[in-house]
Amino acid sequence: MSLNVPIHQNARLAAVVQRIDRSEELEAYWAGANITAIDRMGINDHGPIHVKIMTNIGLRLLRLLVQGDVVPSAVQHHELANEDAEVVVVLACVLHDIGHVIHRKNHEFLSLMLAPPLIDSLLGDTYDLRTRTLLKGEILHAIYAHQRQIEPLTIEAGVVKVADALDMESGRARIPFSTGAPSIHSVSAMAIQKVRIDRGENRPIKIAIEMANSAGIFQVDSLLGEKLKNSTLSPYVEVIAEVIENEKKILHQYSID
Repeated sequence: MSLNVPIHQNARLAAVVQRIDRSEELEAYWAGANITAIDRMGINDHGPIHVKIMTNIGLRLLRLLVQGDVVPSAVQHHELANEDAEVVVVLACVLHDIGHVIHRKNHEFLSLMLAPPLIDSLLGDTYDLRTRTLLKGEILHAIYAHQRQIEPLTIEAGVVKVADALDMESGRARIPFSTGAPSIHSVSAMAIQKVRIDRGENRPIKIAIEMANSAGIFQVDSLLGEKLKNSTLSPYVEVIAEVIENEKKILHQYSID
């Protein structure tokens, strides 16, 4: 799969993305993650499409933060460059859900088990040993901290956490919902029509969410709101969610067995 992310003259990111696009092992992990999620559990996808959407969102968020004079943690604490922070975000995004090949429960920890050798191979010879080691720690931290209850300690980990939640358009919400009977998760997920991420007027990032039905507030509040509050990004993000005209009826009838 082609990740298809905007490189923006970041040569180190270009080299890493090229390895991602060529990795048969990573592609197999994504396919296996979806077998667990979709085929065996009947929930929404956690494979290559989610990864591609999330990675593009993550890069967008990080670059808006940098434009707003927010310093990434890799720069502040390791004296690396903004371009290296982009590598952290991209690799954490592509690896954060691979633990699903083992099980959904505790998949964050399972991803941490599988990710280290992949990080080594995907970083390749782009960096010296010391820098590769520091980047690996930052990437693993971002994978670990994408759990709702874990507080991220870096800007990059906060970006990954919020990017994961923002893959929510038209039924793609990150709160897993069954593909069968309707629930508050599935109904509210179908209400999200469009998510726009732009530079804010008062903060570096503005997230504008269009909903076809007010039921979408459940996704915005329970998923995005919770993750945003428990992240390093909350001081830098403003969120506006509104229902478009002619509110759409999503569910005609609901019964309890």
